[in-house]
Amino acid sequence: MRELLDYRSEFPILEHTTYLINHSLGAMPTQAEERLAEYARTWRERGIRAWGEGWWNLPLTVGDQIGRIVGAPAGSTVMHQNVAVAEAVVLSCFQPAPERNRVVYERGNFPSVRYLYQAQRDLEVLVCEDDDEIVEAIDERTLLVPISHVLFKSGEIQDVERIIERAHEVGAFVILDAYQSAGIVPLNVTALNVDFAVGGSVKWLCGGPGNGWLYVRPDLAERLEPAYTGWQAHQTPFAFEEEMRYAAGAARFLTGTPNVPALYAATAGYHLIEEIGVERIRANSLRQTGLLIGLAEAAGFGIASPRGPERRGGTVTVHVDEFPAVHEELSERKILCDFRPGAGIRIGPHYFTSDAELERVIEQIGEIVETGAHQRHLGAVARH
Repeated sequence: MRELLDYRSEFPILEHTTYLINHSLGAMPTQAEERLAEYARTWRERGIRAWGEGWWNLPLTVGDQIGRIVGAPAGSTVMHQNVAVAEAVVLSCFQPAPERNRVVYERGNFPSVRYLYQAQRDLEVLVCEDDDEIVEAIDERTLLVPISHVLFKSGEIQDVERIIERAHEVGAFVILDAYQSAGIVPLNVTALNVDFAVGGSVKWLCGGPGNGWLYVRPDLAERLEPAYTGWQAHQTPFAFEEEMRYAAGAARFLTGTPNVPALYAATAGYHLIEEIGVERIRANSLRQTGLLIGLAEAAGFGIASPRGPERRGGTVTVHVDEFPAVHEELSERKILCDFRPGAGIRIGPHYFTSDAELERVIEQIGEIVETGAHQRHLGAVARH
C-alpha cells in the first residue's frame, strides 16, 4: 500500500504551489493529460468508428465508476455536464399539483440549485435554516427535497438520514447533492435509500469540469419518464425514430450527445480515489482538518466550520477581518485556496496534502494580518 504522500508525484501543480483548494477545483492528476491525449489519438485514428468503440457508452461506463465510489449499483448512475442539468432532468419527471407543489431545502444550498427551483412558477419554495428545520417543514404538500450532503460554505455534514426518512413518510422525493462529499466523506446511496443523488467531479474527485453525475434509485429509474430528454435517452437512438421510447434504467435520464473529452479526463482522478479508498481518505481528512482547526484557534482566528468530526466535511473555513484581501495576498504567495462571502477563507486539504502545508497557510495568514500586507487588496472579490 502506498503512503498517501507518495501520491504527490501524481499531481504536477504541487511542485510549485501550496494547493489547498480541492473543495473547489481538485488538483489535476498527470494521467488526466494522458487520457486527453488518448481521446485525441482515438479521434484522429478511429474517427466516426470511435462512437461504436466506447464513446457512446461513456456516460454509462464512467457513471458506473462513480457508482462504485458512492455505493450505487451498476447501471444506476449516468454522467451529465453539471448538477444543474442533472437536477433539471429529475425535476422534469414530476408534474406539481396544488396539493403537492412544495420544495424544501436549506439556506446553505448551492446557489445554482436554488436558482433552478426558484425559476419554476408552479413550485412553492420553502427555505429552511438547518437540517432540523427541514425535517419539521416536510409534510404532505412536499414534492421534492433537494439538499446538500455537505454545505459548501462551512463544510458541515447534514443529517441526511433523518431528512430522507421524513420525506419518505409523506411521499416526497429527496435529491441529495453530494458534490462536497463524494471522494472525501464516505457515502452509500443504496444504504441511505435516497431517491436521487447528484454531484460533480470538479472537487474532491479530481475529475475536472464537465463531469456532473446523476444517481437514480433503480426502482424509480424503471417508472419515471423525464420530460427534459434527448436522443441518448432513447431505447434505440440510432434507429432515429420519430417518437420517444425511453431506454431502460438510468439511461433514460440522459439527454443529448455526451461530452467525450471531459469523460476521458475524469477517470484519472476516479482511479486514484478507488485505489486509495474513501474510508482511508476520510481518516486522513479528519486528522488534517482537526490539525487545521487547532492551528487556527491557536493563532486567534475564527472558525466557521464544525469542530466535531461527525459533522465536519473536508473543508475548514477560517475567518479573519478583511478575509477577501487576505486571500488575494495568499494567492500571490502561491498558496491556493478561496473564500466565500459571509463565511471566510476555505481551506481544503486532500490525501496528498502535507501537514507542513497546513502549518504554512495558517502561519502566512497570521503574517499577512500582522504586517497589513493585504491592505493593497482591499475590495477584492471572488473570481472562482
